[in-house]
Amino acid sequence: MPAFETLVAFVVASVILIVIPGPSVLFVVGRSLSLGRPGGLLSVLGNELGALPLVAAVALGVGTVVAESIVVFTVIKLLGAAYLVYLGVQAIRHRRDGAHPDEAENAAVGGAGTGVDARAGRRTPSRWAILRQGFVVGVTNPKTIVFFVAALPQFVDVRAGQVPLQMMVLGLVFTLVALVFDSIWALLAGAARSWLASSPRRLAAIRATGGGMMIGLGGTLALSGSKA
Repeated sequence: MPAFETLVAFVVASVILIVIPGPSVLFVVGRSLSLGRPGGLLSVLGNELGALPLVAAVALGVGTVVAESIVVFTVIKLLGAAYLVYLGVQAIRHRRDGAHPDEAENAAVGGAGTGVDARAGRRTPSRWAILRQGFVVGVTNPKTIVFFVAALPQFVDVRAGQVPLQMMVLGLVFTLVALVFDSIWALLAGAARSWLASSPRRLAAIRATGGGMMIGLGGTLALSGSKA
């Protein structure tokens, strides 16, 4: 286990890094604008759960292979970017699902299967689908692996032994910190959506904006440098 002082220093560093808006924040805000607060929070949870396999991969040494291989890194990056664009397109296509924001939010998280909006007569993502989508986005983000490969060893005490365990603990701490702060972004974006979406037309425009943000994020990640 990392020393207490090391954990405190790592938490402080994690908070500083996470509070600066980046791709994860854009993803969360876009999802919250499209799906409301419940959908945004589920997306945050799925996204952070997707980071856990990456933590394990880095702790076991697999992450170094991905970080150092341009081909593997690029393939994973493009898959993740394409999935973000797909989610954005779906959000725009279904921007008119539901006539009232509360109805849309309830339908989106109402059950394990696909929900159906009674007024719109269209299918909306279930809570499990939203959680799964967030997980896919999280686990296909190779830049998370690069970050863990670069940052976690800086806080590991090699003399204490059990380096993989220390790295997994640090990765879990980072994920929990990200869960808290990304959830705050989801709540803020969801509140703004509820406040602005007083009409079906405005709600559709807000959903389309969220979808556009995800498409833009996917395009930016796809066109960014291999490990920038």
